[in-house]
This record gives sequence, C-alpha cells and structure tokens, in this order.
Amino acid sequence: MKPPLSSLGLACPVLAAPMAGGATTPALVAAAARAGSLGFLAAGYKTPELLKSQIAEVRQQVPAFGVNVFAPNPVPVDPAEFRRYAAAIQAEAGQYGLRLDEAIPVEDDDAWAAKVDLLVGEPVPVVSFTFGIPDRSVVAALKRAGTLIIQTVTSAAEARLAAGAGADVLAVQAAVAGAHSGTLTPQRMPEEVPLPALVAAVVRETGLPVIAAGGLSTPAAVAAALHGGADAVMVGTALLRSDESGASAVHKAALADPGRGPTVLTRAFTGRPARGLVNTFTRRYSELAPVGYPAIHHLTSGLRKAAAAAGNPELVHLWAGAGYRNATTGPAGTILTGLASTA
Repeated sequence: MKPPLSSLGLACPVLAAPMAGGATTPALVAAAARAGSLGFLAAGYKTPELLKSQIAEVRQQVPAFGVNVFAPNPVPVDPAEFRRYAAAIQAEAGQYGLRLDEAIPVEDDDAWAAKVDLLVGEPVPVVSFTFGIPDRSVVAALKRAGTLIIQTVTSAAEARLAAGAGADVLAVQAAVAGAHSGTLTPQRMPEEVPLPALVAAVVRETGLPVIAAGGLSTPAAVAAALHGGADAVMVGTALLRSDESGASAVHKAALADPGRGPTVLTRAFTGRPARGLVNTFTRRYSELAPVGYPAIHHLTSGLRKAAAAAGNPELVHLWAGAGYRNATTGPAGTILTGLASTA
C-alpha cells in the first residue's frame, strides 16, 4: 500500500468497518488489529464518556485502531411530515406500549464538539468521518495531534471536497454497502455506481489513497477491488455474525435466514438512506418515510429496541449489504484474513 496507509503497518488489507448502534465492539476492533488489519470504534450514538471508555479499553489491548465519527450534516425534518409519519407508525408502536404519535422532533448533533475535543485531547491513530465533511480547522487540529484522517465519500465530487478539507485517505462507499450511506446529500438516494467505476473516478479526481467499501463479501471481490486501484478495502456486513460482533440476536438470525430476500435502500427507520434486509417495516413505510435525520432515527429508536428485545425481526433495522448471504460465523480475525486470502 502507498503512504499514508503504509504508515499503519497493516499486514491485512481488509479493514473492519465501523458499525454504529452496538455491532462494532471493542473486542471486534482489537480482533481486527491482532489479525494485522485495522478496526474502527463507532462513535455514533455513543456518549463522549462511553466513547472515552471504549477507546481506553481498545488502547490497552492493541496499538493500532480508528474511531469513526458522524460529522454534522443535518437534514431537519418538516414538522408536519414528522407528525404524519409518527401517526402512521403508531400502529406498530402500540403493541409495545409506545406512543410515537405524541413525539416531538429531536434534532441533535450526536455530541459532535465533545467528541472532537476528546479525540484532539487524547489522540488515536486514525479518525474517520461520515455523513458530513468537518471544517478544515477540525481536520487540521487532529492532524497536528498525529492522527490520520479518513473521509467517507460516495462520488468523485464528494472526494474533491474531502481532499480540499485535508483528508489523508478516502473511504469510497458504493450504494450496495450495508447500513447508512455516507452520502453528503441524503435528500436523495445515492446513485448505484458499481464500486470499481466509483473507485476509478475518485482516484482520477484526487490521487489520494482509497479504501473501497460496499458489497465486498468474497475473496474474489476483495482481490478485484485491490487490483482495480484500491489501496485497501473495508467490510462490515461480513463481520456481523462474527464471534465479536455486538449485533442483536434477531439481526444475526435474519442474516442467516435462507428465506430472506434482497436488500433495499430505505429511509423508513432513520430518515436517511440506509441499506437493510426487506422486512414488514420497510415494505409498509419506505414510501411513506420523510427525509429527516436524526429526527426520524430518534422517533423509531424505541420501537426498534422493543422489537429486537421481543425477538421480532419485522420491525428492526436489519442493516445488510448486498452480499450479506456470504456473512459467516467465527472469529473476526479469521474472517478478515480469509477475505484477503487471494489478494
């Protein structure tokens, strides 16, 4: 791999993607490092205090790891649309004793400033950003602290903006990736450009090192991405069933269910484009869901947690990339090195 990724001394070019909401655990991040790869703690939805604790936990075990942060790129929800949607999904929430039709929009920034202060004050080797591009001053402060900066992009135009902000490396995410798209324009669904073409366009645009992500679930797909211009690849869905994954039991079971069908890009759960398995909730509400993040995420959060606790996968966000059928059980390190076996 070319600098600056080579400075991390990675023996395995298949990195473990950050998965917010509990799927990525400190144990998963440490397992990736022990396999010669790199894992990322997901700062999203965590308090700064919990993030600090998890950083300390990982730092005690391995020297190389990253932290992924949601950079602010708010999409305020229309209040009338929020009320309409809350009333529509109340039929699902009622079975768990929840009153979503009385909710008010929550528009927060996921404790952005506090998390940046933590990462500047107690630097980690790598910080990646998704959803938005931080101000140049934030990037500069982290780089002065010795941190490598990775920015998620979904197009050549976004890559140009990221390069201008000072990013060292670009994580190029195709639309077939599981969970949230890192698109900077969540008001519209991301264009479904094949990953090889997307990587080539970003390399032409910026010349920066590239980590390819999205739909990479087999050794052959990983090898093709690396031979096609990527300096490394990143996988998430492939690790959801791993021993170290913190994904819910219903999520893991759904990924292994041979009766499950395709994945779908939907705003139904969070108001922002995200890819998951088709279930009752996506079928009923994808067309009804308004644009609005994080308000719709907060609206449905309690319902999703209640459904997961009850073992009901039909009302849970079953995030998954297009290659989810190849996700296997076993140690995360073994999965990562296996995917790199023909690279």
